[in-house]
Amino acid sequence: MPLRFALLALITSLSLAAHAQNLPPDVETALARARVPRDAVSALVVEAGRDAQTPRLSWRANTPMNPASVMKLVTTYAALDLLGPAYTWTTPVYVEGAVRDGTLYGNLYIKGQGDPKLVLERLWLLLRRVQGLGIKTIAGDIVLDRSAFDVPDTDPSSFDGEPLRPYNAAPDALLLNYKSVVMTFTPDRGAGVAQVQFDPPLAGVQMQSTVALSVGDCGDYRGALKADFSDANRIRFLGSYPAACGEKAWPVAYAEPRSYSMRAVQGLWQDIGGKLGGSVRLGAVPSAVLAAKPAFEATSAPLAEIIRDINKYSNNVMAQQVFLTLGNGSFDGARSAVTRWWKERLGEDAPVLDNGSGLSRQERISAQALGRLLNHAYQSPVMPELMGSLPISGLDGTLRRMKSRTGASAHLKTGSLSNVVAVAGYVDGSNGRRFILVALINHANAGAARPAIEALVDWASKEQ
Repeated sequence: MPLRFALLALITSLSLAAHAQNLPPDVETALARARVPRDAVSALVVEAGRDAQTPRLSWRANTPMNPASVMKLVTTYAALDLLGPAYTWTTPVYVEGAVRDGTLYGNLYIKGQGDPKLVLERLWLLLRRVQGLGIKTIAGDIVLDRSAFDVPDTDPSSFDGEPLRPYNAAPDALLLNYKSVVMTFTPDRGAGVAQVQFDPPLAGVQMQSTVALSVGDCGDYRGALKADFSDANRIRFLGSYPAACGEKAWPVAYAEPRSYSMRAVQGLWQDIGGKLGGSVRLGAVPSAVLAAKPAFEATSAPLAEIIRDINKYSNNVMAQQVFLTLGNGSFDGARSAVTRWWKERLGEDAPVLDNGSGLSRQERISAQALGRLLNHAYQSPVMPELMGSLPISGLDGTLRRMKSRTGASAHLKTGSLSNVVAVAGYVDGSNGRRFILVALINHANAGAARPAIEALVDWASKEQ
């Protein structure tokens, strides 16, 4: 190479490197407004798909940070790569005993195997299939087997003191409807009340069917209801429901999560006309019953569909279900399996993993490591599935309200905890190129720094 071209290449490289070490002015301004120092930020912007790359921006990119829910990218890409996008979970149902004249003289067993989305509608279909076997009455018990996961019972308030928030639901081999109750309020102005529907119906729980209507703006209707969840055997409302709200649905985590699956199965079985001589209880499927073929199996949606819910809407418990599946049902196994996968696929600098969902104060990863993962995924056969699972700026999921002054198009996983705001994913450039963008902010004022992330996305979308 002639000397002048070598010098030109060196000067260009040094110029790019120097440029990459400065945050864009609009980002700096937004950080200053939020009172977030530059050393609380880690960021990377680099073109996707090239083997040898000079980042457009690299700011503290090798510093391990808490990524919040952006850690779901590690779990979901590892699952796509190790299990394949068509992977499904099955929930086998076993019948023990004879069926005569509509009665099962024995027990019914439902064995959970980690299905992340065994929601109300699918549980209803499962129980209807039981009735399709000619079983209207079960003389024995319905036994729920949760043994596929080795996960201790946890206090749902332990993370942030919000035990009734569905995002705090703990994983379970037989995870039913995210251990949540959806309360739907429908105003009946003629009667002066709002009708309240509870899904699923929970056996043994008194549920107030109406609440008085009130006038005025909708506002904080949940606060106006003055809901009392202190007694696991009763849900009641001490306030009123604003008629101006129209119909609203309010999901809450059930106050006694250990008994949720038993109450939900019994309540729904009775709701569809089934009768039960014994009880619904936890237990293991006997080995002799396991040796026989199940009466049927309920099959989940494929993994490619499951991760859309996980990443679009940042579903923590679904992410943990997938993570545990990678580790044969234990968190220790999952951490080992994903770390081993990372080192085989991506080299060193493996993340610090906890539960794989980002709902953790222990998990850590650098912007550089996330960028490497996103670039590897971009060149993999499962790239369409991973990218299709990410929220689209200004359109859907957790990015539906994202603002852009330039109309930037981006597929980004978001993350948010107290003191943490983060995004990572892909941004389309104005000239047709696509860039990997990672931004991690760990600071007490992180929540106020979202405009800085929006400014960074806008900057990345403009070709330099």
